[in-house]
Amino acid sequence: MLQAIKTNIQHCFELSTGFSVFTREEIEYSIHQALIGVHQDAMNAAKRAHDTATSSESVAENKYDTFGLEASYLAHGQSVRVAQCQTDITAFEQLFSLLKHRALNESDSDIPLQIALGHLVELVDEQDIVSLLFMGPNAGGLKIDFAKCNFMLITPQSPIGEKLMSREVGDEVSINVAGKRHHYEIVGIY
Repeated sequence: MLQAIKTNIQHCFELSTGFSVFTREEIEYSIHQALIGVHQDAMNAAKRAHDTATSSESVAENKYDTFGLEASYLAHGQSVRVAQCQTDITAFEQLFSLLKHRALNESDSDIPLQIALGHLVELVDEQDIVSLLFMGPNAGGLKIDFAKCNFMLITPQSPIGEKLMSREVGDEVSINVAGKRHHYEIVGIY
């Protein structure tokens, strides 16, 4: 069914659904690039909000004119978002560093792989629709466009992340989304 081919530090994966063959480094790079893109967008939004808040047009003309105040709140919120994006990047860089260190020191074993931080998880629902999720430390919900398949970042704190942590291939999980119960089978952990 699934195959993970190990070569030195690099891991190549072929999804059980035949989607693609890719390396862990390619996954990490695509996540890093997406996080940098989100960070850049946040910095641009913060710059625009700051420019608006400090513009001469933002000076209150009377006691009811709150445009300048609202613009300053927005600028502050955008600067907080920039800081969160930087925290996300740092958290993933630390995770990737840890994963590389573990890859150098791990040995092949017959112990079934359990879902943990840093794993790409392949799920199939009742309609045979495949979903790929990457268990990360932050930035849950971010969709990553990668090769011919896309995946979403999830965290262990998310409802689906909680259900998936420590599960193995072949396990089934159910979650409620918008009042509807969804059932998934874990068909791959990479």
